[in-house]
Amino acid sequence: MFTLVLLAAKPPDWTHERFITWWRTDHAELTYRLPGLRSWRHTEVEAALEPRSEGWDGVSVLGFDSEEDLRKALASPEWAEAVAQVGDMRGRRIAVLGTEREMFAG
Repeated sequence: MFTLVLLAAKPPDWTHERFITWWRTDHAELTYRLPGLRSWRHTEVEAALEPRSEGWDGVSVLGFDSEEDLRKALASPEWAEAVAQVGDMRGRRIAVLGTEREMFAG
């Protein structure tokens, strides 16, 4: 599985709850339509374990069969629409991609 991982912080004038609701509803409707999307996991950040980890609101992990499939999704009109919806929200994000490896399945 090839994954896109997004760590995001809400816009400064939004509440955490508003941001998570938007991410899981309005923004999710666009995410579901990404071509080649095989899985999507979203985690609402409820607490930071250390001070340098504070200020983040959620993590999304989007899964694709291959890097090629992910690159096609990033070049798609559906991705462009999702990016346009985010617009200039003034939140922060970190976006990384790579190959996922399951390290433990208990």
